[in-house]
Amino acid sequence: MFGLLDEMCPALRNPFQHSIFSLEHCFRGQKFEALGSNHLQNANAASGMAVHDDCKLKFLELKTKRTYRFIVYKIEEKQKQVVVEKLGEPTDSYEDFAASLPANDCRYAVYDFDFVTEENCQKSRIVFIAWSPDASRVRSKMIYASSKDRFKRELDGIQIELQATDPTEMGLDVIRSRSN
Repeated sequence: MFGLLDEMCPALRNPFQHSIFSLEHCFRGQKFEALGSNHLQNANAASGMAVHDDCKLKFLELKTKRTYRFIVYKIEEKQKQVVVEKLGEPTDSYEDFAASLPANDCRYAVYDFDFVTEENCQKSRIVFIAWSPDASRVRSKMIYASSKDRFKRELDGIQIELQATDPTEMGLDVIRSRSN
């Protein structure tokens, strides 16, 4: 590995200290099929899941029209995309929301939290929850963790983010304390 390639790209001396982007920079304009930019773009694209259009549409309805109290999202591993699993009616309680999250599998969720401030003002916050219970499979935890930021970027208007492994980490008191 040391030699001509090493002279062209110092990142190859210790590739574990450099990102794939610095390697791409080293090879820009070069004719190396095995490490060409197409290969690097595909590796980058493979790290994220696609987001079904319905996810963004339902989130927009929750945010602007308040059509839903909560939305639970699921990653369909076979289709490699995030889809809407459950929609909560505006009259649903927080307990209904918490009960809709599986005890043994990961999910993303958005909750429209209404509260009254100390000044007696009615407010609302949109809470994003990355649900990853201890009982879920390691593979599932890894997929959800690696796709979270990409998915969150699609949902414009998230005000609070929580990561929870059990219901106590996303209780109403936790959400309320983060809302002020």
